[in-house]
Amino acid sequence: MASQSQIYAGAFADPVFSAQSVFKSLMDGFARPGQIIRLEASSIPPAPMGAAAGAVALTLCDHDTAVWLTPALGKSAVPQWIAFHTGAPVTDTKTDARFAFVEKGAPVPGFDQFSLGTQEYPDRSTTLVIEIEALTGGEPLTAHGPGIKDDITIAVRGLPEVFLDFWSANRAIFPRGIDLVLTSGDSVLCLPRTSRLSRQEV
Repeated sequence: MASQSQIYAGAFADPVFSAQSVFKSLMDGFARPGQIIRLEASSIPPAPMGAAAGAVALTLCDHDTAVWLTPALGKSAVPQWIAFHTGAPVTDTKTDARFAFVEKGAPVPGFDQFSLGTQEYPDRSTTLVIEIEALTGGEPLTAHGPGIKDDITIAVRGLPEVFLDFWSANRAIFPRGIDLVLTSGDSVLCLPRTSRLSRQEV
């Protein structure tokens, strides 16, 4: 049973200013894929949701955006916390979710289990927010595409081994597909569906 302090506490100290700040950071992140961006506004959501993921939820979710949560998040105080602070409903159906949250260490569902949008309305897809171990120190991948002037290297740590297969399949159905926000600590790394990723040659 979630306590009142878990549900009511931990949101932005200045909701309007903080949400604007995080929103700008996320837009910058999607405009510059692969860049690690530290969020200036902080939140303390109930465990096991991390700080950056909580800030993303507070900023993007509202009563019109259904949210899907992993089983561990769903059994915690997170659903009540999100509902109280954003009004967003929680759904058990992945394809109904505008936003989906996966905590650190949890299995990552196949991206095609979520809403991929349609050819006419590709924006009606799910944005997937995954907390990982770290945004550095992992297998180096080359990222290129819109918003990336030259090829850049990302080396996130904590994604499943099949991630690149998931992402390649996601890219193949463009303009449909999910967008991805990776979080760790108080920082994010955004990958829009337009980004192409490949393993670096040894």
